[in-house]
Amino acid sequence: MYEVIIIGGGPAGLTAGIYTSRDMLKTLLLEKALCGGLPVTTDLIENYPGFPGSVKGTELMAKFKQQAQECGTEIIETKEVKSVRKTGDTIKVKTDKEEYNTHTLIIAAGSIPKMLNIPGEKEFRGRGVSYCATCDGPLFKDKDIVIIGCGNSGLQEGDAMLRIAKSITFVEFLPYMTAAKVLQERLQKNNKVTFILNHKLTSINGENTVSSVTVKNRANDEEKNIKAAGVFIYAGFSPNSGFLKDVVDCDEEGYIRTDEGMKTSVDGIYAVGDIRSKQVRQIDVACGEATIAALAVRDYLRESK
Repeated sequence: MYEVIIIGGGPAGLTAGIYTSRDMLKTLLLEKALCGGLPVTTDLIENYPGFPGSVKGTELMAKFKQQAQECGTEIIETKEVKSVRKTGDTIKVKTDKEEYNTHTLIIAAGSIPKMLNIPGEKEFRGRGVSYCATCDGPLFKDKDIVIIGCGNSGLQEGDAMLRIAKSITFVEFLPYMTAAKVLQERLQKNNKVTFILNHKLTSINGENTVSSVTVKNRANDEEKNIKAAGVFIYAGFSPNSGFLKDVVDCDEEGYIRTDEGMKTSVDGIYAVGDIRSKQVRQIDVACGEATIAALAVRDYLRESK
């Protein structure tokens, strides 16, 4: 029996582990892959406090994990949670083969890249279609690539790809970019970069691998092909909340609703980070929410005892 189980080993989950473990609560963290979450797919992070200039996503998250373990958090990686159910005062967390019992649960399972569900996307995944430039970028050295999405994620990954790719064409559905101005200005100055705004990606083309994409102008419906060996899609994210169906209250998109103390609709269950229903999703926001949840868990356990 654990006092706290945390689902998810990204910034929110690891921060929660640091706080609950420092309060001497028996804490288990379950991560379906390897700890780090979405930040490890980002080459450089420039807006996390305490790291002037920038810090590599892998480096930052390695420090998070190390600190959580040093505080006493038990971490089990490559262990995906399949279901959660509450029986009396016990919350049962089930993976493929094991079932763990806990008095409280902090859900920090994050989000996953959203697919566009267009022709060629599924067929060419791993053969030119990617959702992580940091992971797959080196495969496209000196090649033309297309990045879908001009938010922070798209432009940050594009910035990293400038050292690798021959050229980068950004395609944005909206008639404007939503990324931070500093990123926009940096990339607009580079002659390897082209921006195509107010266009919709309609298909990804090729034979064995990607050779081009087709985009449509949303203003006049004109289509054109863009030569590309790789397509990196940053079209937003979906909450990784499928295993929580009918367990806690979620919004229409599947994000978990909580109060200001990060408590869900079920006593003893809290949600933090990108899986939580809110407007802003940033690393430092996730850390703040995890801190609030960890302190709420401590108080809840004291009152229960």
